[in-house]
Amino acid sequence: MMEKVSVIKIGGNVVDNPEALAAFTKKFCNVSGNKILVHGGGVMASKMLKSMGIEPKMLNGRRITDAEALKVVTMVYAGWINKNIVADLQKNGCNAVGLSGADANSIPATLRPKEPVDYGFVGDVDTSKINVVSIQKLVASGFCPVFCSITHDGKGQLLNTNADTVASSIAIALASKFSVKLIFCFEKDGVLKDVNDDSSLIEDIDEELFENLKKEGVIDGGMLPKLENAFNAIDKGVSEVIITNALNIDNERHTSIHK
Repeated sequence: MMEKVSVIKIGGNVVDNPEALAAFTKKFCNVSGNKILVHGGGVMASKMLKSMGIEPKMLNGRRITDAEALKVVTMVYAGWINKNIVADLQKNGCNAVGLSGADANSIPATLRPKEPVDYGFVGDVDTSKINVVSIQKLVASGFCPVFCSITHDGKGQLLNTNADTVASSIAIALASKFSVKLIFCFEKDGVLKDVNDDSSLIEDIDEELFENLKKEGVIDGGMLPKLENAFNAIDKGVSEVIITNALNIDNERHTSIHK
């Protein structure tokens, strides 16, 4: 039987809320077995950009990252947010180590092509290039890796990569060595038919329903890359994918992703 590992991604709205983040880290520390945390921080990054007079640019839930925006998101993701999460996990007895994709060459990426949309310094990840050996060594040594969504191109250039993509890519890369459960956590119980109605949870989504929900406009914005990455993970060997509330990781209320 393959050893199990949970890859858990936490969203920016929770990361940006100190009380919610503290509650999440307690829950995370109670998740049994091997675990890896991936975090975004888009909400805080956007606030920081605005405070500097730079208007954040988004398209289909993905950030357009020019040179100045890259400096800010790197400082926010790989610095303030990553180290605060690590410190909070240490407080709760979880021996975490904070990383970017450049550390230990964990997550190499390539600059996204300029056509049809120029996203700037945004990296696309080839899961076959992820340094599974390095990640395995950390996990086997009893550490909990905490990855931010900054990657690198191997030529000295840092790149911004969607955090959902980072989480699903790590999950896919590890699927040949572990039985992987991928959990996307944010401030809702899962995918909702009506974002303003918490009782409208969709408990199961397959690819056909996903396409219909996109056409109906039920799913858009930041939920699009989340679900695209969820289906990609299921298609490429990840055992289980769910989307759920950050404060109820083990709750029965969640959205399960199926082929």
